Amino acid sequence: MQLTLTSSDEQSFQVDREILKHAGTIETLITSMNLDDAEEGAAAPMPIPLPNVNGTTLEVIIEWLIMHKEDPIKEEKEDDGERNSEDIDQKDKDFVKEFGQAKVIEVMLGANYLDIKGLLEVTIKTIANMLKACKDHEQIRSTFGIKNDFTPEEEAQIRKENEWCEN
Repeated sequence: MQLTLTSSDEQSFQVDREILKHAGTIETLITSMNLDDAEEGAAAPMPIPLPNVNGTTLEVIIEWLIMHKEDPIKEEKEDDGERNSEDIDQKDKDFVKEFGQAKVIEVMLGANYLDIKGLLEVTIKTIANMLKACKDHEQIRSTFGIKNDFTPEEEAQIRKENEWCEN
């Protein structure tokens, strides 16, 4: 079955139903609208609006979904407290390495909205690795485009209050 996904900026994308299995939000919508009953090869009766994802981001997400269409659906696993941001598949590393920080964040937000656990995990780990590569708060601000809105006095006060965690 062919589905049409419409982004927040009114871009439409025709996609095969089969590649959307990782997108929990769309899966739920398909099930609740009884679209699973449509004939093979038929088009869905109406486009699926995605008001929280723009066209550029949706295109990237669809590309990732196509790349992972043969993969099993990622299940929620019990939180064992262990975190490792280094264990990203090579094909996913290659996929996100060209992204700037703004694009990684947009894709992460889109993956979260669409409930694509695998892509969400990849983007979160990528952002964690970007943070780990920063040496100090100034580099974090520079990398993520964060404006310093503290006065020098406020910054000095914060440093004094948090001396215990320095070095």
